[in-house]
Amino acid sequence: MMNIPQRIGQMKEIASDLWFTWQRETEKLCAMLDRQLWTETNHNPTKFMRRLYPQRWEKAALNPEFLNLYHRLLEKYAQYQKEKTWYQQNYPESNLLIAYFSAELGLHESLPVYGGGLGILAGDHLKSCGDLGIPLVGVSILYKNSYFKQKINRDGWQEAAYPMLKPEEIPVTPCLGLDGTYLIIPVEIGEKTVYTKIWLQKIGRIKLYLLDTDIPSNNPEERKITGQLYGGDEKTRIAQEIVLGIGGVKALRALGLKPSVWHINEGHAAFLVIERLRELTNQSLSWSRVVQEIKSRTVFTTHTPVPAGHDIFPPELVLDYLSQIIRQLPLTPEEFLALGRGEGHGFNMTKLAFSHSAYVNGVSRLHARVSKKIFSPMYPHLTEEKIPISSVTNGVHLATWTAPEINDLFCKYLGEDWIKRQTDPRLWKKIHLIPDRELWETHQVLKKKMINFVRANVYRYLKRNLEPAFLIREILKKLKPEVFTIGFARRFATYKRADLILKDWERLDKLLNHPERPVNIIFAGKAHPADRPGQEIIKRISDLAKEERFRGRVVFVEDYDIHVARYLLSGTDLWLNTPRRPLEASGTSGQKAAVNGVLNCSIPDGWWPEATNGKNGFTIGKEEEFPNESIHDEKNHQSLFHLLEEKIVPCYYHQTNGLPKKWISHMKESLATIPWYFNSERMVQEYFEKFYLPAGNRAHINKDGSF
Repeated sequence: MMNIPQRIGQMKEIASDLWFTWQRETEKLCAMLDRQLWTETNHNPTKFMRRLYPQRWEKAALNPEFLNLYHRLLEKYAQYQKEKTWYQQNYPESNLLIAYFSAELGLHESLPVYGGGLGILAGDHLKSCGDLGIPLVGVSILYKNSYFKQKINRDGWQEAAYPMLKPEEIPVTPCLGLDGTYLIIPVEIGEKTVYTKIWLQKIGRIKLYLLDTDIPSNNPEERKITGQLYGGDEKTRIAQEIVLGIGGVKALRALGLKPSVWHINEGHAAFLVIERLRELTNQSLSWSRVVQEIKSRTVFTTHTPVPAGHDIFPPELVLDYLSQIIRQLPLTPEEFLALGRGEGHGFNMTKLAFSHSAYVNGVSRLHARVSKKIFSPMYPHLTEEKIPISSVTNGVHLATWTAPEINDLFCKYLGEDWIKRQTDPRLWKKIHLIPDRELWETHQVLKKKMINFVRANVYRYLKRNLEPAFLIREILKKLKPEVFTIGFARRFATYKRADLILKDWERLDKLLNHPERPVNIIFAGKAHPADRPGQEIIKRISDLAKEERFRGRVVFVEDYDIHVARYLLSGTDLWLNTPRRPLEASGTSGQKAAVNGVLNCSIPDGWWPEATNGKNGFTIGKEEEFPNESIHDEKNHQSLFHLLEEKIVPCYYHQTNGLPKKWISHMKESLATIPWYFNSERMVQEYFEKFYLPAGNRAHINKDGSF
């Protein structure tokens, strides 16, 4: 990092803590220093400050406007650190430490170690625990090749590139041992020992520890273990999960941390159970006591509503890769495999987590019901209703996902401290005090910003693909703020049915090119490089977008990430969600759209059945079952088009004195009824009170081995 004048020396602190990435002042400061570089570095304060010309620092240190903003941000940070938190106010006698394990974490676009909603949810979980002062540490992996960057080639196919993350250019610092050297832990994989470095990432009051095998102590293959998120074959995947689960426990021990509660966020991290079994077995306790202790302090959150979505490894691979640890347990190989044996032959990571957790939850009420059905074979003596799976419906971190312009509106009408009272439904009734014109004009500002962003994104990849200038002009010309705009952006898994709206081209043509009520659809999202069907959907959308009648009406935005999401979630008019029910465990993008006044239009799946009241958004179809996928898709397609043609689009375009009064009433109803509950602050409070606190208060092993 460059030498920074002492007067603004705490800019280094700003670069080292991810808390600053969701503070409005941070972006303003960096833009004042060098707006273009801020964009080029993907809003990464660490990388930005390393690359900034020294003269810019000297100039900033003499700029009163810069200094005023700089001191305001630091005062805000100091206040955040010293204020009494929700946890301190409500649980002053509690002495817990929660360890939260997740294979991916979506915290900011500058750290692309997340693949989709699971990671974004985990990132919001950590942020809100920090805001509330809940004593939690995160554990994940530092994927040096990150998740892939997406490009769409001239033929419409997705291409994946894996940029190398440089630790010196991201806000992480190496953990040090007592002797001042890097803290490195051994992890047994097969008959070898793989060495793992520990990195620290600060997120306000929260610490996140990231594991990394890309160090000289390991051979080239071992260094690749933590290379790509969800990359490689099943050998790489099981090695990653051993590093995360077993290595994660060892890392916390090496750091001197003694968690009282262990939270497994999806089955990828379930091997932490095995390491904890080994720890307690070494204390000469009976096996039943060991299992009881492990289970009593473990929370497991499942995010996958289909059996095929769980990690299942071949038994022989598990016995091979865990051979050293198995020899230290009082179990035969067959007994060890039984810890994770589900209905089939393989070793099921979800089964391992589920059977060793006293607290298991789905991420919406519907998902909990679906999970009970999936896990019913484990409880043949119980009816589905009595299977011990509860639910905590997902929410989103409002400070991260609320657009600055919307935040200003909330500060004006809800109060400057609205973010601290976000879970109070009475506060959100004040939404109705916002004048219609002021809300609508704020939305138009955000929509224009979004359109300009999309135009620039589309222009870049069309130009790169050598598309003719007339075609580019034609496409960009139709991307206008006054046109009703639908957003669809998420992971391109086939069950999410990004192409549901595209099934009838003639009907779509009439909808999009209506002479008085035109419609644009903006798509964005990545398909996993191994998911050919998902990539084929992107290809079909790209082909459709080139058709003369759909040019500029259907567009695909390249390389979807947190940064792209902010624009689309705040600037579109309607947020579309069309999963094949009940395969969407929860989903949270519609919640992020809602806090920005964007209306949700969704299948009654995931969180939406808990939120909809008939006035705060639109529901496609009904909560019903179908004999096959073809009939299911056709019924939902017909319902979607009926909604768009007969209700949604006419409602938007019916205006009085330049204002769509009925549409604005829907926006206000959405704002008044959704954000107060579907936020991650409510979510982590629920996790704490339902799971963390009772788990931490359960019986523990005394020195004499008794409970």
